[in-house]
Amino acid sequence: MRENSEWKGPAVSICCLAYNHEKYIRDALDSFLMQKTSFPIEILIHDDASSDGTADIIREYEKKYPEIVKPVYQKENQYSKGIKNISGIFNFPRAKGRYIAMCEGDDYWTDPDKLEKQVKFLDSHADCSLCFHSARQITVDGSITDGYMRPYKGDKRVPPEDIIDKTSGYAMNSMVFPAEVVRDIPDYYWNCPIGDIPMQLMMASKGWAYYMDEPMSVYRVGVAGSWTNYMRDGDYERKQKEYCLQMEQMYREFDRHTGGRYHEKAVNAAKRIEFLTKVNTKHYEDVFAAENRRFYRELNFRTRFFIRFETICPRLYRWLQKKATGKN
Repeated sequence: MRENSEWKGPAVSICCLAYNHEKYIRDALDSFLMQKTSFPIEILIHDDASSDGTADIIREYEKKYPEIVKPVYQKENQYSKGIKNISGIFNFPRAKGRYIAMCEGDDYWTDPDKLEKQVKFLDSHADCSLCFHSARQITVDGSITDGYMRPYKGDKRVPPEDIIDKTSGYAMNSMVFPAEVVRDIPDYYWNCPIGDIPMQLMMASKGWAYYMDEPMSVYRVGVAGSWTNYMRDGDYERKQKEYCLQMEQMYREFDRHTGGRYHEKAVNAAKRIEFLTKVNTKHYEDVFAAENRRFYRELNFRTRFFIRFETICPRLYRWLQKKATGKN
């Protein structure tokens, strides 16, 4: 059991990044404030120089809950200046909680007991370095998604090897972990283009994870200004290649940092990233290659169906895609 009887200040620091989330930020903040907890919390929100009304909305909440809502308002957009892992610079260092909970400003929580459940588990398992859960997916344009980010069926203790080399992603807005995980951040976090995967590797290097098979949050897909939408703009092929190379380098740095303890898992995880970039860029000759068969089987039925449909009936697939999206 973790020692917490003498802890001063909030038990949980909720770390939230916001940028042009005027349509969504109230949902996020309200879902934080609705939490029914037996402990105090703080909300650390970083607004990256939003050009819409996001900052004004945050100021409303800051004025109403000055002891809880603690914002940073940037005058210049930090992401555009090349600062990718903003949480590590602007939120983690000021966190006073013994745990950190993550949620982006365009996502939100749905269960008022979420934090209580996760903190109770972490308090009673001192060697657990991450508690997370499933999340419902919705799209901002009403298009079809896979429905849920549900990496496992049923509650599950996840060993570090499976955190590193997993077949399905974990929802960032589901994650609660000991603040000590991010007290000393390794280089492979700073050198990575995204923050969630290296964070999970840091957790894997310090213990095991526990998955709660309850959809206690919502992940929005297709929000303007999101990393996913950024990747789709411009030269998509080039961006995917760069991303793949950066992720391979990140896994190599992690492997060195951990003294090769998880070498095979890190290598396999990097290969899976490479495979998924081939899927994204429609290099189906590589997708169907024998050496990638195990990764292909990991894809869900819907993705495999559309890949096969596109390769067997490419003209019909393109015509139906145009009809569905309205794009020429």
